[in-house]
Amino acid sequence: MPDRPATYYVETLGCPKNQVDSDKLEGTLVADGLHAVGDASAADLLVVNTCAFVEEARQESIDTILTLSEQRRPGARLVVTGCLAERYGQELAAELPEVDTVAPFGASVLAGLDPASNGSTVPVALGATRRRPDFDLLNLPRPASPRPWAYVKIAEGCDRACGFCAIPSFRGPQRSRSIEQILGEVEQLAVREVVLVAQDLAAYGRDQGVGERQIVPLIEQVSAVVDRVRLLYLYPSDLNEALIDAVLASGTPYFDLSLQHVSAPLLRRMRRWGDGERFLDRIVAIRERSPEAAFRSNFIVGYPGETESDHDALLDFVDAAQLDWCGFFAYSPEAGTHAVTLDGEVPAGLRDERLAELRERQDQITETKRDLLVGQRVEVLVDEPGVGRSHREAPEIDGVMLVPDHLAVGEFHQLTVTAAVGADVEAS
Repeated sequence: MPDRPATYYVETLGCPKNQVDSDKLEGTLVADGLHAVGDASAADLLVVNTCAFVEEARQESIDTILTLSEQRRPGARLVVTGCLAERYGQELAAELPEVDTVAPFGASVLAGLDPASNGSTVPVALGATRRRPDFDLLNLPRPASPRPWAYVKIAEGCDRACGFCAIPSFRGPQRSRSIEQILGEVEQLAVREVVLVAQDLAAYGRDQGVGERQIVPLIEQVSAVVDRVRLLYLYPSDLNEALIDAVLASGTPYFDLSLQHVSAPLLRRMRRWGDGERFLDRIVAIRERSPEAAFRSNFIVGYPGETESDHDALLDFVDAAQLDWCGFFAYSPEAGTHAVTLDGEVPAGLRDERLAELRERQDQITETKRDLLVGQRVEVLVDEPGVGRSHREAPEIDGVMLVPDHLAVGEFHQLTVTAAVGADVEAS
């Protein structure tokens, strides 16, 4: 291998926000003269951008690191970055000799490859110290999108203190980009759909001291540049009339709401706002204004103190809300969070039974809602030959629309839904 790597391969795990980080990391590698390869075994440099949100994600990250270590060719270097590197960097360096460099947030993935560094990097903490990294991924340039849509991260970090979440401890406090910076990136990407992402999307701009509702003018200005603007995700207490108006006016009536549960006592133990009645009232009100609106949410199952009554309330809500898409996740105890101090642990077997019941119920609802689309006229953005999406489907997490292969990629087409196959539908 040459003294300096010439080719790279990046493996990204976790949420869309991580994908944006990877895009920007790739931008720095390209600027340094490296070239991407599609096969890990052909790369001089392998980078794993990890996730550390829950135990399952951490295990996937470690498994991926070990798999890529086995696949790499002699002399290739393996770098671990992302949330796992930031949160558990010391442990990774000590316990995974396969890794050449652990690069926390803001540390160059190339820095530890300098022979003078002995494979080390300087950890950068973005937590309570509010130290800034060597470079800020938020505003780095990124390669052109290979698809007609792209994620755009509008802020980093989070100022909330949800009982189950450790993200603020390693992603740090919220820091928002300026509207000008975001618009510059959107224009450079030259895509038809932009998916805005952040740890706390609707809180955009609060840390800049310019008012509480900067997300609304941001949506309006991005909507003037691209055909679709999609938001992932929204904290329910922030879903006020102004924000609803902005989403509906954007032409993409898709609401990804971070609800987490519907039992008021359990939500308080989660240090969260709301209850099922308030959530349902807001969903019904939006549907009255926009019957075509699509809804997605996620719920935690087995949080400490969750009772059978709480579970029944969530089942009733799922039946009443008729959400288009829904994810259910087993509670994962995270070091340093409020939740690990609580009593009322839910046995794993009972938690898994509740998960299975909820998932089965929601699968039936999703399939029924997809069946109801048959015969309807829809506007579809074709992402790749034979695959497209209407406003109802967020990329990579929802079902898709299977369309004729000859339709132009990156263009919108008016089609009729002809069949439903589980979460996917066919249109022509």
